[in-house]
Amino acid sequence: MDHLQRPTAVEVHHPIPIPPTEPYAAALAPGQPGHVPAVQSIVLPDGRVATGYTLTPAAAPAPAPLAQPAVSRTAVNIALGGIGFAAVCGGLVLLTGFIAALAAFVQQLIILAAVIFGGYIAVQILGTSRSGGGTTVNIRKAVIKRNRFYG
Repeated sequence: MDHLQRPTAVEVHHPIPIPPTEPYAAALAPGQPGHVPAVQSIVLPDGRVATGYTLTPAAAPAPAPLAQPAVSRTAVNIALGGIGFAAVCGGLVLLTGFIAALAAFVQQLIILAAVIFGGYIAVQILGTSRSGGGTTVNIRKAVIKRNRFYG
């Protein structure tokens, strides 16, 4: 159970920087920082010691500006308009086909009515009816002399 107890104190070790000697001072000065960062050691719960430099938290990067879409909104609207126009044209083709079929159906009904009505009239006129009603016209030989009718 000893390894599960938390340490009571944190040991911090600060290294002592070694000043560069005179011949090497000029060569090392531009590339070396002005001070050596502090080294920190932490005793982990399992007894191990982790040693390293303290890090300052990095600043969060600035949010990137919103990326422009690959295609402009105008182009998208034009494309959607074209799709809508194609859908309307398809609907209009169906509508004109329906109107043409309806017109053909009405035309056939008119022709059928004309045939039936014409047949009824033909039977009435040409039929052999033996009824006594109607007007009887007697045709005789008429004579016209000197612009006068003798009948």
